Amino acid sequence: MKLVPLTDRVVLKQLEAEETTASGIILTGTAQEKPQEALVIAVGPGGMVDGKEVTMQVKEGQKVIYSKYSGTEVKLEGEEYIIVRQNDILAVVE
Repeated sequence: MKLVPLTDRVVLKQLEAEETTASGIILTGTAQEKPQEALVIAVGPGGMVDGKEVTMQVKEGQKVIYSKYSGTEVKLEGEEYIIVRQNDILAVVE
């Protein structure tokens, strides 16, 4: 099964949380903060959204940073994904 986003939606796979701090302290699962970095899995075609033409700026395989409380979490075949609007993506990590 494959997720195919519509209009200006993007499917992201969240990257793993850091398990240790910069000073070497190991964090438990509950102390780890959810990272805001994700890998782009699929990109919608763009098009007309709210009367405005939207051109997609991201591509599959890119690493991005997205807004903290955005998107919808989806579980498909044991994998967790986040579906966000393109304007919820803040930056591309190069």
